[in-house]
Amino acid sequence: MNVSPYFHSSLYQRMSEDLQLTGKAPRTVSGYLRAIRQLADFCQATPDTITETQLRQFFLHLKNDRGFAYGSLRVALSGVKFFYSVTCPRDWDVLSLLKLKNVSTLPEVLTRQQVRQVIAATTTPRMNTFFWTVYSLGLRLGEGLSLQVGDIDAQRAMVHIHRGKGAKDRYISLPDATLQRLRTYWLTHRHPQFLFPADGRNHRLTTGTANRSQTPMSQTAVQGAIKQITRQLDFGKKISIHTLRHCYATHLLEAGVSLKVIQQYLGHASLTTTLIYLHLTDTATQNARQVIDQLFHDQLSPGI
Repeated sequence: MNVSPYFHSSLYQRMSEDLQLTGKAPRTVSGYLRAIRQLADFCQATPDTITETQLRQFFLHLKNDRGFAYGSLRVALSGVKFFYSVTCPRDWDVLSLLKLKNVSTLPEVLTRQQVRQVIAATTTPRMNTFFWTVYSLGLRLGEGLSLQVGDIDAQRAMVHIHRGKGAKDRYISLPDATLQRLRTYWLTHRHPQFLFPADGRNHRLTTGTANRSQTPMSQTAVQGAIKQITRQLDFGKKISIHTLRHCYATHLLEAGVSLKVIQQYLGHASLTTTLIYLHLTDTATQNARQVIDQLFHDQLSPGI
């Protein structure tokens, strides 16, 4: 929601519509709008009256004064470039000058035992089932929240993800343990559409036709739960729900699943993105050592 006196409703609405028309995901729309609101508040002027010099000062402020992390700076930069190239076009040199050095950092990953500890620390059946589902299917937060009853193909043991990042459909193998958990949890609310519906005003789920929730449960509820659990367990790592997705990929790789299959299950457009998980496990290195030792041992000539 726009709460800035400088980012007025008509301009806000126009940018929001532009973002939707270009196919941006809801989270991207929110991030880009927030970036322009921050720009307007910093300059204390409506975005369509801001000067190129003011824009330069805004990014120097984010980088030097507020110490924005790479990810936050990237969102702010993308949002500003979108606004001044689509919604309110400006022919400014600073827009091509603004670049961020690509930062490659390895994600945090938990052991299987640690993942079990995280899931066991949940205090409600809803969160317990949601955490397990996200982990065992390698889902993004939004994908997990958007899961619907019709997405589950029990006969084929597959899950259809068709509200994923970039609007790309994919199928994921459904473990029997996950199917049983989802069935058991669904019986507690019997929502005709959502597997994880939002609760009511009294923060309790109702069952059958009484459950008329129009939305899945909120991201805030999930993020609050994982924050509380990780603070309680204190693994010494920065953990989020997305960490469970990284764990899924890493644990599959350690179990011998091919990178190509992992790429398909994660919904990565490029195998290059999936290759990062090679850096999170030494299984591939260990297997390589064994293969190399055996290869050259078999070719060892007598007398050498």
